[in-house]
Amino acid sequence: MIIVYGIADKLNPIKASLSSTIHQSMQEVLGLPEDKRAHRFVPLEKDNYYYPAGRSDSYTVIEIIMMEGREKETKKSLIKALFKNIEREHNISPVDIEITIKEQPAHCWGFRGITGDEAKLNYKLNV
Repeated sequence: MIIVYGIADKLNPIKASLSSTIHQSMQEVLGLPEDKRAHRFVPLEKDNYYYPAGRSDSYTVIEIIMMEGREKETKKSLIKALFKNIEREHNISPVDIEITIKEQPAHCWGFRGITGDEAKLNYKLNV
């Protein structure tokens, strides 16, 4: 699951294409299938969004919540791919992008009426 935060005036016009860029990066690095897209966008009014000095109104926060199992280098590769692809496709500087990966054990996930450790996934976690 991915949650993206940004100023509404900047985020709303690019939501669909940003979702595609993020998912493409997830497919390339993690091997996720095309139909494994779970993105949530949280557009905020500027007076409800405080961000560090030196950032522009394009400042975008991306939280990636996933089952644990990926190697450290794989997660680093994903972060770097997101920086590169978002800058190339959306002209948002890496200075204006913050990415965090939060991992949970598979048994802490619930979907399709089962827990994640019971699921037969069509992609690998240990990459």
